[in-house]
Amino acid sequence: MELARQLGISRTTLQAVERGLPSPSIGTYLAVMAALGLAADLALLATGEADTVEPAPPSNLEQHGAQDYQSLLMHVAAVRMLKQNPRLVDRAAATLERWRVTADPLSYPLLDRWRRILETREWRIAVAADERGNQLRQASPLPTLLPQDKRLGIIRRVKEMKQKARAATTA
Repeated sequence: MELARQLGISRTTLQAVERGLPSPSIGTYLAVMAALGLAADLALLATGEADTVEPAPPSNLEQHGAQDYQSLLMHVAAVRMLKQNPRLVDRAAATLERWRVTADPLSYPLLDRWRRILETREWRIAVAADERGNQLRQASPLPTLLPQDKRLGIIRRVKEMKQKARAATTA
């Protein structure tokens, strides 16, 4: 709310920017990015590399915050790998097909969404830092592409961040 007020835009417009919707003007996007110190990242957006930039940790690592951030980091790392080696898409698709055989039918829409993401290479959806992205990542095959040492490194790092955050609040 404070950022929207500072920029002279509505909360709805700011939420549209946060979700990456096309309705806000490029000027609004630039104003938000500048206010957040991200104006230099515009070049990444233009080149399509924004989905491989590691996101900043959330302000709240309690409850699901740490788990969602850990999943997001794994997906950013997996998208980097997929861009370097597009043949990994076939591996992720095969994993989805194996899962579908034993999945609860209620999971089919998520599995189908992942199939479309893999087919269209819409990686920004895989790394969307919003609630919809968090839900989608719960049924994702992408972390299975990561080498074990990479996965464990991300898990350790987020665990350390959570412990530091907890220590700071009790100090």
